[in-house]
Amino acid sequence: MAQAEEIRQLKGTIEQLEKENRQLVNRNLQLSDQLCMWYEFRQRVAWLKEEMQNKQRIQQRADLADDAELLALMELRLERNPSILASDFSSKQLAELLGVSQARLIRLFHHTPIYKSVDDYLFFLRLLRGMQLLREHPEYGIVAVSELAGFNSVRTFQRRMREAIGITAVEFRMLVEKDC
Repeated sequence: MAQAEEIRQLKGTIEQLEKENRQLVNRNLQLSDQLCMWYEFRQRVAWLKEEMQNKQRIQQRADLADDAELLALMELRLERNPSILASDFSSKQLAELLGVSQARLIRLFHHTPIYKSVDDYLFFLRLLRGMQLLREHPEYGIVAVSELAGFNSVRTFQRRMREAIGITAVEFRMLVEKDC
């Protein structure tokens, strides 16, 4: 009888070990699948990094004989670099940011019908930022908006607004609040 009991216990142990073995095999298959996915992910990341570096090299190589390419690159870089809104950001710094000479940048603006100079372009960007702040942050005062937009003074901000759209920042804010 003791031997039958021992055999029954051994069969139970064998069944338990087989069950644990199946669980381990399943876990191993899951880990294997995860490892394959991780490897594929790493390959995709490496490929994307390489593509990004290639595009960066193409952008950097282009002392951009084509004005349209230079304008596109400038807009891309300026969108990514909010420091252009600082009042002390200059055409020299913009040329450095683009990787072109200051003379090349000045030539670009001589050929564009919209802006007379680099400074006009920067003022335009600051003005757009100021208008955006007036629209999105009614709690900000006009002085704060002019500073955040990169203007040296509220007077300059107000004057530029009037020149560009025919109304002052205060009048613009009232129109925006009226429309909401």
